[in-house]
Amino acid sequence: MRLAEYTDYTLRVLMYCAARPQQMVTISELAEQHGVSRNHLMKIVTDLGRQGVLETTRGRGGGLRLLKDPAQLRIGDVVRASETDFRLVECFDPGSNQCALSPTCRLKGLFNAALGAYFKELDGMTLADIVEPVPAKGHALSPGLAPVVAPRSLRQPASKAKPS
Repeated sequence: MRLAEYTDYTLRVLMYCAARPQQMVTISELAEQHGVSRNHLMKIVTDLGRQGVLETTRGRGGGLRLLKDPAQLRIGDVVRASETDFRLVECFDPGSNQCALSPTCRLKGLFNAALGAYFKELDGMTLADIVEPVPAKGHALSPGLAPVVAPRSLRQPASKAKPS
C-alpha cells in the first residue's frame, strides 16, 4: 500500500504547523520548504480548514496555523480523511468484484486484518508524538531538543561539496 501524494503533503503541512505553534505559516513558505506547488498546497489547506483542523487568515499578515491540539490529532484520522481508496484488492469492492475465487478465498480476510493493523498503529500516534516544536527565532534549542528534520526518504539529496 502506498499513500497518495495528497496524504503525504497533508501530513507535512500539519507537521510543519505543529512545529511552529506560535507562528502563522504561509502557503509560500510551505511550498518553498517542501518543493510543492502552491496550487496543490492550497487544495490541502482549504480541505484542512473545512475540516476545522487549520485556521486560515487571508491578507497581509495572514497565514495558517493549527486549530486543534496536536495531541488530539491522530495520524490514522488524518490518513482516513485524506485518502480516497483503501481497496487493497478487487474483492474489497462488491460492486466491481469480478474475481472467481471470492466465494472460497481467504485472502480478503488477510488483507482486511492487515489494513486493520495498519490503522491500529496509525491511530496509536498523534501529531504531537511525531513533531517537537522548533524554538522561536533568536532562541536556542533547549538541551535535549532536536530540530524537526524530515524523514530521510523525504529529504532532497545533499549537494556534494566541491573539492578545493
